[in-house]
Amino acid sequence: MVNLEWFRTFKAIYETGTLTGAAEALYISQPGVSLHLSSLEAHVGHKLFDRSSRKMVSTERGKVLYNYIQEAVCRLEEAEQHFTKSTEKEKPTISIGMCFETFQFTLESYLPTLPFNVIIKFGEYPEMLKDLDNGILDLIITPQKGDYKSLVFKPFFKEKIVLIGGAATPTDELNAHIKSKNKDGLQHWLKNQSWYGTAGDMEHLTKFWHLNFGRRPDFKPNYIVPNMGSIIRCLSAGSGIAVIPDFLSAKEIELGNIKLLWQGFSIMENTLYFGSRSKTIYAKEIEQIEAIFKKEMVNCIC
Repeated sequence: MVNLEWFRTFKAIYETGTLTGAAEALYISQPGVSLHLSSLEAHVGHKLFDRSSRKMVSTERGKVLYNYIQEAVCRLEEAEQHFTKSTEKEKPTISIGMCFETFQFTLESYLPTLPFNVIIKFGEYPEMLKDLDNGILDLIITPQKGDYKSLVFKPFFKEKIVLIGGAATPTDELNAHIKSKNKDGLQHWLKNQSWYGTAGDMEHLTKFWHLNFGRRPDFKPNYIVPNMGSIIRCLSAGSGIAVIPDFLSAKEIELGNIKLLWQGFSIMENTLYFGSRSKTIYAKEIEQIEAIFKKEMVNCIC
């Protein structure tokens, strides 16, 4: 299905003659303009502009399309201005990518207090990196860095991947195996527990197991739930174990609803980064989001 924003972007390119001019007119990034244009050209199946180093020259197909949609897009823009008219300064909108659990733990409660609009996108980290580079996202929270020259990554937090259990989980045998460094006994005990995992991410368990036992886990979780927040709520109601980032469980451990069982013979850590474009018009808003993350996560190390 065609995105109406593609038509608005096409019209701006046609009228300004450049991708830069269109980006300035629409208050979006130049990579975002390029993405809209390429998407529209793929949708209509024809080239709409001849590209040169200085100017975008409309093709005949482009001229036909412009004449067809110009009046309609203008009417939509007039309607938008009329129905959103306000004496207040227009709020900027920034788009942020992160995992669902990180959003719940840090930013969710702050959204009503922010002086700007926010669009949150959940997804896989490689996809977020591409969207950031293309101007679709303005900020991402990621443990992965890509090789993108236009992007900047700032480390701000180290998460530990730890083994947690419900408050009712018996741990005497576990602690004895850990103290004696009996890996065979420890693996046997762990495999006989009720495990929780998420449908979209087995990476934490796989890496944790390989780091401590030198092999991939040869079992699957007993219970697959939507996200790590669900794991914590399930464990709080009984017994069972799971491998998750420490900051997600810090509050429940402090309350005594779940237990930190083991950090591993070798501690597994991930560095979290703020990823943004080196040139952005939302530097002030991004700084405010970054301050919230630092405040929420700095005191939650298990």
